[in-house]
Amino acid sequence: MSNERLRSALLARGMTVQSLADEIGVNPKTVERWITQGKVPYRRHQYATASALRVGVTTLWDDSRNTESSADLSKAEIITVYPHRHLVPSGLWHEMYGRAQQYLDVLVYSGLFLSEDPRFLELLRQKVEAGGTMGQTQVRILLGDPDCAAVRQRGIDEGHGIMDGKIRNALINYRPLFDSHPEIRFRLHDSTLYNSLYRADDEILVNTHVYGVPAYLAPVLHLRRVPGGGLFETYANSIEQTWGGARQATEADFKGA
Repeated sequence: MSNERLRSALLARGMTVQSLADEIGVNPKTVERWITQGKVPYRRHQYATASALRVGVTTLWDDSRNTESSADLSKAEIITVYPHRHLVPSGLWHEMYGRAQQYLDVLVYSGLFLSEDPRFLELLRQKVEAGGTMGQTQVRILLGDPDCAAVRQRGIDEGHGIMDGKIRNALINYRPLFDSHPEIRFRLHDSTLYNSLYRADDEILVNTHVYGVPAYLAPVLHLRRVPGGGLFETYANSIEQTWGGARQATEADFKGA
């Protein structure tokens, strides 16, 4: 039987049989047999393929050994868990984002605490002004659309009803960057978020959303990507999907209009 999950993952990643074969160091005909004949590759190739396609290995192949290994790898991705966001060391945000060379993403409703942090704003400037060995860091800030239903509901769920105002305050704080650094990309989403996500390359802070609890009192997971683990990729893919459905922020948004 053909492996349609592998075929779909390949298409979703925008890769071809040839490009996948080149990346993991096998013959393209070998990859073709994995897809069309359902051949199961060696475990090292399973993990290399899962890593290249940014999915968990068990997404591609059913194997009880893989299930156990994937669970262990996912556990290995968890660096630590903080019971509340306000217990995350203040320096961790700067250290983690300071390490970013390729990806610097913020997916939140307001993330007001970051927009009020001069060190974080300066860090964003530095990232887009100084290209490293891998080129300029991609900086993406995703805030909730203050006029959407999901934002209104989150404000109600947190018990204050002012989430839209917090987002507008964050936009005002970001306006100098929007005006002076077009390389920093801002979008507004209308998605229902189950987590606020803060990504720096292969690290991510996951601030869970809990009904009736403001984000600063909710738990935070600090994850680091491990090839084949899948936990990091689950959240990273959520950022990509939300970004793809969000609208470009305009000057009017930053003026509070």
